[in-house]
Amino acid sequence: MKGVTDHSGFLLVAAVMFAAGLGIPITAALSSGLGKHLASPAAATFILYVVGLVLSGAIVAMVGFPKAEKFAGIPPQLYLGAVFVVFYVLSISWAAPRIGVGNSIFFVLLGQLIAAAVIDHFALFGAAQSSISVKRVAGIVVMAFGVYLARKPV
Repeated sequence: MKGVTDHSGFLLVAAVMFAAGLGIPITAALSSGLGKHLASPAAATFILYVVGLVLSGAIVAMVGFPKAEKFAGIPPQLYLGAVFVVFYVLSISWAAPRIGVGNSIFFVLLGQLIAAAVIDHFALFGAAQSSISVKRVAGIVVMAFGVYLARKPV
């Protein structure tokens, strides 16, 4: 997979990812609210995935499903992303009513910073390689400290 090299392409990708980032706490608030109303984070997670299945199915119907040969040779571990997505939605549906959406997302962000640095450093799962440097570690520490400062005690 090629990276974006032109400025406008980078800005488009950055804007899409910023919007995705905005969606994470919204997802947390909505899924935890659903879990609270149902008194079951697991049921809320299931319902959200049924809705997601229908929506993603409609999108695939519009853009087309990959040909069968595209599935040949896919490393099985690449399907584990689904496990992590389910874990995220289930855990945020459970945690947000207990410690708040903000605190929950702050800890998610801290985990993302550390995992992203490790994944990039070792180019895991086909990611582009980006070594951990003193400058990058300092940036992560500053961001982690920012997360700590922004976190509101329960």
